[in-house]
Formats: sequence, C-alpha cells, structure tokens
Amino acid sequence: MLPVQDLRVAAVQTVSGGDVAANLAQAEPLVAAAAARGARLVVLPEYFGIFGAHATDKLAVREDDGAGPQQDWLSRVARRHGVVLVGGTVPIACADPDRVRSACLVYAPDGARIARYDKIHLFAFARGDERYDEGRTIEPGTLPASFDAPCGRVGLSVCYDLRFPELYRALGELALILVPAAFTATTGAAHWHLLLRARAVENQCYVLAAAQGGEHPGGRRTYGHSLLIDPWGEIVAELGEGPGIVVGDVDCARLAEVRAQLPALAHRVFR
Repeated sequence: MLPVQDLRVAAVQTVSGGDVAANLAQAEPLVAAAAARGARLVVLPEYFGIFGAHATDKLAVREDDGAGPQQDWLSRVARRHGVVLVGGTVPIACADPDRVRSACLVYAPDGARIARYDKIHLFAFARGDERYDEGRTIEPGTLPASFDAPCGRVGLSVCYDLRFPELYRALGELALILVPAAFTATTGAAHWHLLLRARAVENQCYVLAAAQGGEHPGGRRTYGHSLLIDPWGEIVAELGEGPGIVVGDVDCARLAEVRAQLPALAHRVFR
C-alpha cells in the first residue's frame, strides 16, 4: 500500500557520554529544535542515554521494561513536543544478569509506547587494537518490528542491522526505514553511506539514520553523518560530526514516482 501523507522527519545526532542525566539534558533541546522546524517524527541515535567508557557501563543503568529514567524521559518529551519519538536504544533488563536487550522504543505524541524492537544483529570487529564484541553485554532480539505512520509503514533497525538486507525484506513494503546508530569512525568511513543508500534503493523507500558523531569516554570515536536518503538513493539532508539535527520530508509523490518508473518491488521473485 502506498503512503497517504507526507511526513516531516528528523534525526538527532549526539556525542553521548557516561552520565544518563547529562545526556538526556543535552538531547532534549535538539528534539525541541526538530519539532520547531515541523518534524512530526524524531529519531535519537543508538546509546543516546548512555555511552560509557566501558561496554559494561550500560549494565549499571539498565531499566525494567516499562519504567525507568530513559523510558520516562522518552514518554514525557514525546508528549511535550507532540512528536513520535524514537529512542535509538535503551538498555532493558533481561534474564541474563551480565547482559541487556538493546531496545529501540517508539513513543506516540500522547506519550504512549507504540513499538519496541530489540537489536538482532550484534556488532563484532577486530583490527589491530580496535576490538568490539557486543554479544558480551547484549542479548540479541529475535523479531523484526515496524509501526504505522502517516506516510506508511516504518521499519525499525539498529546500527549493525544495516548490513543485513533480509531484515528489511521481512518487514514488507516500507515507506521509511529508521537506523539509529553508533558506527565507529573506521567502519563508518568505509561503509556508512554505501549501506544506507543501498537499503534505500533496494527497498525503494526513505532511510533516516540518527548517529553518534564524535569522541566518547574511553577514546572511542563515532562517525556521525546523520542523514535522510530518498528512495532513489539521493541524500536529502546530512550533518557531519558533533551534536545537531537533520530535518527533511518523506515525500509520498517521490515514493510513488520512483516505484512507478522502476517497479523493482513488483518484480521480486523471492518473497
């Protein structure tokens, strides 16, 4: 089903640290700025509330599902600014005391939670002294998730999920893909734009990516470059490094035009 209404969207870019209260205080003015520019859907990056010097730091601030400082803040800010607010990831408690679920949570303008997606694909990278293994502190999710917006179906994903196109195919026909992320400077410079544009082109939909963008506690550096991409793979708006926002429109006429000119979705053999 084609989208029925244009939607102004925004990605918030942060350089989060290890203090949850400080991170939330820095993020709210950016959400307010996006709302002031007409955004009705605002996405925060992965680890927007906690990006500590150690991967285990998020375990200390894990929240039970449904209540906690980060979840309460998301609900309140969505309601205050009248937007759909997507919390890139929140560390939600699971049965394993040494790990959390990295949950992308979506709140409606009335503050009610309308969707949850637990990150399925967990990042691992090793080159020289640069090493990451999210599986040590995160329990993977198992189910894709999406929600309905005025522009159509919106697919949820987080960071490393971007490398797995089958996740988005499992969600069906989408108007918009959301990618809150914290790509490293190394992998971002190599693959960020390439992967995001590929997901937009193959799904013939918009892609909105909200990134961490700068140097964090412990010396880790993230790539930034939050951006909105249209279904032809063209960049609509982009931010380099540092805190800020990217604002643009999901244009229903543009979606319909691309799909009519090149009906690749209708030509799929394997579904």
